[in-house]
Amino acid sequence: MSLLIRLAVSALAVWLSTLIIPGIDVTAETTAGTIGTVVLVALIFGVVNAILKPIIKFVGCAFYVLTLGLISLIVNGLLFLLTSWIAGQLDIPFHVDNFWHAVLGALFVGVVSFIVGLVLRDDDD
Repeated sequence: MSLLIRLAVSALAVWLSTLIIPGIDVTAETTAGTIGTVVLVALIFGVVNAILKPIIKFVGCAFYVLTLGLISLIVNGLLFLLTSWIAGQLDIPFHVDNFWHAVLGALFVGVVSFIVGLVLRDDDD
């Protein structure tokens, strides 16, 4: 159940980022299509983060230490841009215009997910 709640929170954060950040777009024509799109994008972003982020942190450990963790903003932006590319390859109507919109989008999704996650704490945590 916790996984479904986290997916819903991430989907909500992705949807809000499409409303607030002008370079992030969902071009689905229906409400159901938009909901399906943000859920799929949240799922793709979660899988990309789960697979690639630990590898990147391990390989780039010195950069994380050297920049006091600020490189994670760049890494998250690149992972969000990768998510947009994967969505494009799968014909999912989600697009991020450029790198800086991806950085803002990833930062926004991370902050919103964190805040909503604090409100909806699991008993397992």
